[in-house]
Amino acid sequence: MSTIPHITLNKDSHVLVTGGAGFIGSNLCEALIENGNRVTCFDNFSTGKLKNIEHLQEHSNFLLIEGDIRNIDNCHNACKGVDYVLHQAALGSVPRSINDPITSNDVNVSGFLNMLVASRDAKVKRFVYAASSSTYGDSKTMPKKEDVIGKPLSPYAITKYVNELYAEVFAKTYGLETIGLRYFNVFGRKQDPKGAYAAVIPKFVMQLMKHESPIINGDGSYSRDFTYIDNVIEMNFRALEATSEEALNTVYNAAFGERTTLNELVELLKEYLGHFDAEIANIQVKYGPNRQGDVPHSLASIEKAKKNLQYNPQYDIKKGLQEATTWYWKNLK
Repeated sequence: MSTIPHITLNKDSHVLVTGGAGFIGSNLCEALIENGNRVTCFDNFSTGKLKNIEHLQEHSNFLLIEGDIRNIDNCHNACKGVDYVLHQAALGSVPRSINDPITSNDVNVSGFLNMLVASRDAKVKRFVYAASSSTYGDSKTMPKKEDVIGKPLSPYAITKYVNELYAEVFAKTYGLETIGLRYFNVFGRKQDPKGAYAAVIPKFVMQLMKHESPIINGDGSYSRDFTYIDNVIEMNFRALEATSEEALNTVYNAAFGERTTLNELVELLKEYLGHFDAEIANIQVKYGPNRQGDVPHSLASIEKAKKNLQYNPQYDIKKGLQEATTWYWKNLK
């Protein structure tokens, strides 16, 4: 269950969540249903999981449409009667995009364009989409501010930057209201720990729970602005309810605004999981080579989101990890 500040999104609003069976998407579906909204979940289950939304299917306000954003007819069908779109569907992961840039581009660029066209044709009020901190590329500026980016370091980063360019053009050309949220290393409940492209936190959690040594890429000094899922839920709601002209047709960092090294992350995970199993605290870390396409450090400025969206994240890394490790222990042990 999400715990976000009181937000006054109209309960009569019908919201489409693409990628709604995925990690972030399913949490958004849940929060919208809790808020009293009608929700359509649109997913092809390539990475999303039915179990993430099964408990919502009995709800009268929830509709599941199985389809693919690469199919324009599927997109038009999903957008019928919708007020708002929260576009989360994408193929994430820098390594995945390096291994298979064509599929990443098909989903993240062609699929994104299909959803923009379908949203425009359905006269959707606002299109809020998942952008990415990878857009900052080789920029050395810290903290990362929305108007200063570098050159992309992976095919994935290119696709997410192209999304921003398309959204800007659709806002100017067709009058479609858009807001992009550059997610910074989101973590929390329902994040899949399995598979070759699993995110670092659930992957490390599963390894530690099995008494295996986590393998850190590099020497552990790389740092990230790890962002708990409830901060991201708040950010999406804030983007949906924003009314000022200044707040629209732009991009925002979706983050907490603090950075944690991978070494620090593992120590926190060992501490919190150690409450359930004391042996975990003694597990040693292993180190491997740096991963191609990885940005060394990532830290967001969230001043623009605070000013324009009244964003007020409630979960720092410690509070978020305590919630996440408890969920993983209860659900995946």
